[in-house]
Amino acid sequence: MSNGHDSHLPGLPGDDSHDAAHDGHGGALVPEEPIPNPGLPEHVWRPTDVDAKAERRAERQIATLFGLSTVCVVLFVVSYVVFGVNGGADGKSVRTIGGLGASNVALGVTLGGALLFIGVGLIQWARKLMADHEIVEMRHPARSSDEDREETVRVLALGADESGIARRPLVRNSLLGAVGVLIAPAVVLLKDLGPTNRDVTDSQPYPGAGLEHTVWDKGMRVVRDVVGTPIRPGDLEIGDLVNAEPAMIFEVDDEGEPVLEGVPLQIAKSKGAVVVVRMLPGENKPAPGRENWAVDGILCYSKICTHVGCPISLYEKKTHHLLCPCHQSTFDLADAAKVVFGPAARPLPQLPLMVDDDGYLVAQSDFKEPVGPSYWERDSQQSTSK
Repeated sequence: MSNGHDSHLPGLPGDDSHDAAHDGHGGALVPEEPIPNPGLPEHVWRPTDVDAKAERRAERQIATLFGLSTVCVVLFVVSYVVFGVNGGADGKSVRTIGGLGASNVALGVTLGGALLFIGVGLIQWARKLMADHEIVEMRHPARSSDEDREETVRVLALGADESGIARRPLVRNSLLGAVGVLIAPAVVLLKDLGPTNRDVTDSQPYPGAGLEHTVWDKGMRVVRDVVGTPIRPGDLEIGDLVNAEPAMIFEVDDEGEPVLEGVPLQIAKSKGAVVVVRMLPGENKPAPGRENWAVDGILCYSKICTHVGCPISLYEKKTHHLLCPCHQSTFDLADAAKVVFGPAARPLPQLPLMVDDDGYLVAQSDFKEPVGPSYWERDSQQSTSK
């Protein structure tokens, strides 16, 4: 048993290694030599490296995967022709697979299979046939040396001089012109993105067609969403917020079917949805020209966020702020629904209100500006004080 004097721990007086590890002035430990290179693990040969039969078998497997990818591409083209994007080969019947559109299923499966087989084939190629030796590259500063930088600049200048681009303006300018007009095909193809707002408005004669208008019109009642009951000013208390729709949405014929005069129901609802709030009349700061758009402190705004079109109804009574749950755009309903926070680029459109002969809230007209997100035909910063 040691008495504690026959041995000593590193770092205690008498330890030579401790003394050698100091810099002689009581400073921090300094290693005497760099950490030795641990080297690379011993290379393990794969079956395809030592067995010719396994190598040929791997080649056939990989070639088969690439071949299957080719077959999938051929089937993709066949599916596109046979099923058709909008129906069958006759352009009328709509075929289905498992309750889904046959065209979507066939095109998705075949294109996905083509990409999958190529990916799996490349992985197998890398794992079984490509060399798998470890390669080490020593790190060096990312910045090139001054000599290399100077040489690069010299070579670039030499190339520009030998090309003659500076002294041949005809060639240079004609090249720039040729490259510049290449944008024309892309601009022309933009038409395939879909009809313009004017095209939709002209081709669809129903009320509220296109992006610029809704089904709201003068005298149309504001009714509660879901139930469709009209609203009197006395029905609302200070701080209330009601989700509402135009009364046309709930009009039905004798058989209980909607009467929309040819207006698609979902389009009318999506653009016509509004929120109705009541605040003290003195709290409202109307925008210029909107002094008579409220009824006893009751205001009506589009329910569709002007950022990306989310429906919003999260209302904070004290601040009169309306919050969009998608991206947190916040609108001050007491100040013409101006944006006070978030990515929305413009205020919520306001629907001018009045009261009809029966005492119900009705619209003075349609919205004075398009509802919902901005689009390429409309300036996001366009004035909303019409």
